[in-house]
Amino acid sequence: MKANDLIAVLLLNLGGPDSLEAVRPFLFNLFSDREIIRLGPQFMQKPLAALISAVRHKKTEGYYRLIGGKSPILDITEAQARALEQELNNQLGVRLQASEAEKPSSLTSRRLPYRVFIGMRYWHPLIEDIVREIHEEGIRKIVALGLYPHYSIATTGSSLSKLKEVASRFSGDPFEIFTVLSWQDHPRYIDALVEKIQKGIDAFRPSRRRGDVHLLFSAHSLPEKFIEEGDPYVEHIRTTIGEIGKRIEIEWDLSYQSKSGPVKWLSPSTDEMIGTLSGRGVKKLLVVPISFVSDHIETLYEIDILYKKLAASHGMRLERTESLNTSPLFISALADIVRKGMKEAGWA
Repeated sequence: MKANDLIAVLLLNLGGPDSLEAVRPFLFNLFSDREIIRLGPQFMQKPLAALISAVRHKKTEGYYRLIGGKSPILDITEAQARALEQELNNQLGVRLQASEAEKPSSLTSRRLPYRVFIGMRYWHPLIEDIVREIHEEGIRKIVALGLYPHYSIATTGSSLSKLKEVASRFSGDPFEIFTVLSWQDHPRYIDALVEKIQKGIDAFRPSRRRGDVHLLFSAHSLPEKFIEEGDPYVEHIRTTIGEIGKRIEIEWDLSYQSKSGPVKWLSPSTDEMIGTLSGRGVKKLLVVPISFVSDHIETLYEIDILYKKLAASHGMRLERTESLNTSPLFISALADIVRKGMKEAGWA
């Protein structure tokens, strides 16, 4: 198959440190992004990011030690990419050999009609490096799919901005890029969430009464200013929860976690909400990490360790739904999103 017949699917994600030594430079990259948080005037952004990463990295390294010494997000995203690549090509009757299916996505056979790559915003493999690799392979069509169901300028927006900047360097032999902005109400995505929620409720057995399990949807926080300026993030999250409520009867609340920096963030915070729910008499709490599709420090440390301990101090039992990771329903949802994107772009 000719390279110009191939389509690259680029999965965009935040990334995470792949070792304890990577924590400090990862934090520097994160705090250098003014689309997430503005640190003084523009010329002070990187000096202040360097200061913050120098002050915080030792404490943050301690968190990563508790979850295995690194973020699992690269391994999980690579597994998602391999599963998606196989799903897309299988639908065309093109099957990967066992040896190909086990390789990172960027190393699979060039004969495949669909190649799935991953590009991280703040740690390797960086978007700029992967776009260069795609171009060197002669592929000129890209479906860019952020692994963020709910659009925000701080997540999908930041990744697409970087992608646009990098792609512009190849203006002499340009890419055609179709971008997927959000997919908060995709039916198969909702089905994948419902499947995990039902399994999470079952974890509270031998009690078989669903009504005594309270759901807390915990989303990554954002500065309130983003929402005030029109960012649809909260609206998208509530749309997802609304779709879940059409499929399964639930009692729920919404809170926000992982805030960082001296600005006003979305509220209520998840730790505050745990205290509030305790005061309302909730004893069985199922936390759904609603804005996350992969395990990383926010699920494995914040929820599984920090919030679980906090809930126990309030006399509550806290469990967490499994992350979507490589759930077959979730991979099927991603494949359908990609196929619809290609049709909209006129490539299928």
